[in-house]
Amino acid sequence: MTGLVIAATLVVAQAQSWPSRPITLVVPFPPGPALDLVARLVGAKLSTSLGVNVVVENRTGANGMIGASFVARAAPDGNTLLMTTASTHVTAVWLMKNLSYDPLKDFTPIVAAVEPVTCLVVNGKLPVNSVGELIAYAKAHPGQLSYGSSGVGSVFHLMGELFNQTAGVKINHVPYRGVAPALQDVIAGNIPMAFLSISNVLGLAPPPCPSPACGGGEGGGVKILAVLEPKRFALRPQIPSMSEVLPAFRKPSSWFGVMGPAGLPAPITNRLNTDIINALDAPDVSGKLSDNGMAVIGGSPQDFRSLIEDGIARYGAIIKAAGIEPE
Repeated sequence: MTGLVIAATLVVAQAQSWPSRPITLVVPFPPGPALDLVARLVGAKLSTSLGVNVVVENRTGANGMIGASFVARAAPDGNTLLMTTASTHVTAVWLMKNLSYDPLKDFTPIVAAVEPVTCLVVNGKLPVNSVGELIAYAKAHPGQLSYGSSGVGSVFHLMGELFNQTAGVKINHVPYRGVAPALQDVIAGNIPMAFLSISNVLGLAPPPCPSPACGGGEGGGVKILAVLEPKRFALRPQIPSMSEVLPAFRKPSSWFGVMGPAGLPAPITNRLNTDIINALDAPDVSGKLSDNGMAVIGGSPQDFRSLIEDGIARYGAIIKAAGIEPE
């Protein structure tokens, strides 16, 4: 047998015997309400469909690099997987000076699981009820508005910069140590607006005002002017998408997804892709995801690779235009 034939035979044999022991699903961030929720919902379904325990392990540190590097170095046998966010495989390319792995060469994309729905929120007393009114207000008051985010280089910071670039306004960035304090300051009126996950806002106020004049606002101390994804969020369909009113605003995906080490055999990759999509589509899972401000993506492994490549290019353009330097 030639070396190629032997290698192909080993891959087939490996795929046929998999899975034969517990699978570790590494989450490279501390336990939290969003990524952990998806990992544990998917892990429980996979345990049933694959017939082995799927153990979710939080392996944290260095902005997700430690957990991602661990999986990159693991054997490509389907027993060690990574559930991560675009921050470790897209924005890190531009924001980290010494990235310890190649986001494309060192991993096998399996599936883009969900899209955390993001939004633009303003203080309830700000005299605007739509994105168009906000742009007009910002142009009439140059340099006087500011927006909060969860920190420099975060997706929310970059969405603020993309808004500035596409709307032709200058709204100053105020970084916070997390989303919660930024939202608290919007509610208190200390800053007029913020970019954040819609899940942070859904439970804070009464149901959305039915009048178009509300601009989709949640009432109370905040108003949601738009979701940032290209499509409206099914749980709040009355809130417009940013691209509807500002077509040049094209948000790159901020996916949560599953991947394995480079060289993961195609039969294992495809089986995981199918089983994870089935898990995400299960009514008891999809309902919880929607309630927590997430929309299912799905698609093929190649679709996921294309999403990563697209994100690297488009987030890179935003970062360069904003002059954000890597750390």
